[in-house]
Amino acid sequence: MSASVTAEALSAEAFAPFGRAFSPATLGPGAAANQGTATRFDRCAELLNTRPGATANLAVFQSVARALPLSLTLLERHPCSTQVFLPMVVSRYLVCVAPTADDGAPDLRGLRAFVCLPGQAVAYAPGVWHHPIVALDADAQFAMLAWEDGTPLDCEVRTLPTTVLIHAS
Repeated sequence: MSASVTAEALSAEAFAPFGRAFSPATLGPGAAANQGTATRFDRCAELLNTRPGATANLAVFQSVARALPLSLTLLERHPCSTQVFLPMVVSRYLVCVAPTADDGAPDLRGLRAFVCLPGQAVAYAPGVWHHPIVALDADAQFAMLAWEDGTPLDCEVRTLPTTVLIHAS
């Protein structure tokens, strides 16, 4: 048995139930910086950590490109930390998210898939179920920020009871 979801274009409004999607174009006026040669945007996403022993980990992910349709067989979440992905070198990429069911598992009825463009970043709220980041069109590089302490609360992975096929829009 399998389910199917059509990927849609990423927008801040559509992604809001799962965290924050942002780019310089969506952040407002910003403030002049670097002697007027740059614009600085502060507080782009809420960065949360509920474990006093966890420390910020800025990591780089190098992702091999995959094509749509894509079969999802698992989702993961970071129950105690925001996880932010900032594209460094990227064409398009896919973000898949799901709400949490009453039993704590991913609620596949609410699964959404978003196609993100270069310059669009995402910050998953703590506890949001999501698929690992997927590069589309070409291999990609992302900076990732999360709070980790080396315990199982860093990342919970669930195998899905059914495969979900993600289609292009």
